[in-house]
Amino acid sequence: MKKLTLLLLLSSLLVTPTSRAEPFANPFFALCMDTHDGKHRNLDEQAQLLHELGYAGLGHLWLDDLEKRLATLDAAELKLFQVYFRVNIAPGAAPYDPRLKESLPMLRGRNAMLCLLVGGLPPSDLAGDPRAVELIREIADMAKDSEVRVVLYPHSGDWLEKVGDAVRVTKKTDRANVGVMFNLCHWLKVDDERNLKPVLESALPYLAAVSINGADHAADIQAGKGNMIQPLDSGSFDVYALLKTLKDLGYKGPVGLQCWGIEGDARDHLTKSINAWRKLVERLNAFNP
Repeated sequence: MKKLTLLLLLSSLLVTPTSRAEPFANPFFALCMDTHDGKHRNLDEQAQLLHELGYAGLGHLWLDDLEKRLATLDAAELKLFQVYFRVNIAPGAAPYDPRLKESLPMLRGRNAMLCLLVGGLPPSDLAGDPRAVELIREIADMAKDSEVRVVLYPHSGDWLEKVGDAVRVTKKTDRANVGVMFNLCHWLKVDDERNLKPVLESALPYLAAVSINGADHAADIQAGKGNMIQPLDSGSFDVYALLKTLKDLGYKGPVGLQCWGIEGDARDHLTKSINAWRKLVERLNAFNP
């Protein structure tokens, strides 16, 4: 009897919740879903569609209509995760939209991110670091007053093109509210798939957001034979492997769905993608040692 009691006790310890890995439960939002929508939905219609389909919120391009965007999201009980914003480090160029100062207070208390796309010089040109650091510090200090986090958005073809660029500049900027975003489509355009885990590990201390989408393999995209942005249920790239790596690394931040350039009725591809997302999350959490 004592042996049986001991075995039952040991069995209960093995399945106790504290010994299980945490499930992958990162919020999922959409970005750029309106840019090529065949139905040309207005801001209110976009919010209602995302609410209906089960997205947690969205990302907003630039500063136009920001106040109206926030109102439509609030009405639909959705979150504004990010606002995308361009910075130009070219000598003599206007550095950024001066409306930023008056726009940032709208984001106070929303736990929103200001995502910076930084251009103006050739990709990854180290000569741009001093000016970039100067401007990012300026923006970060401004954003801090509104409790907004600044996130560097690597974009293929821009000066800040690679995740490594974002990590390097984040370290040099030395501001607690500055971080990095990993964008699958842009990473596939400029890197080797074998580097995925090392890239994510290097970014992890600063990683504030991730964007994903269906895509083909990097080699095909770089050869001009692949599509870098598709609905999440399409493409040859293994998105599950990316999410599994993020889960294993302990990433808890939001995941955005990149929809730039996907034509037709946005309802169609958004439905496909969120269905694919749910299957991916279910698979990630099916085995939870």
